[in-house]
Amino acid sequence: MAATIEGRSEELLKAKNFCNVATFRRDGTIHGVPVWVDVQHRRPTLNTAEGRAWPRNLERDPRVTLTVQNWENPYEYVEIRGHVAERTHEGADEHIDALAKKYLGADTYPFRQPGEQRVIIRIEPEYVHTHGG
Repeated sequence: MAATIEGRSEELLKAKNFCNVATFRRDGTIHGVPVWVDVQHRRPTLNTAEGRAWPRNLERDPRVTLTVQNWENPYEYVEIRGHVAERTHEGADEHIDALAKKYLGADTYPFRQPGEQRVIIRIEPEYVHTHGG
């Protein structure tokens, strides 16, 4: 059953807060990484490069847990559990540039590697809960 990103949860995703992405490795252990996050059409939206471990984990098992802490008050956070709803290369370069603007104040993503292919991963939330505050 889908949950909704709204109110304080949406504010935390739109702000300059990092997102911890937890995926399942092939052996069932958890792989966790910090990433930049956005929210589009009430879905958490992530951007990464093809070939990295966590997007490969999501290809095999689309379940994911996201935790976004308030940068100014880390005791306030939103927990989102869900699954991959969409994976696309369309608009991914522009999206990473927009995230670079949000997080770094840079007009373009400065860490792009030669030959890198960016991918947008949109998450369908099944559980959303904001804690603290």
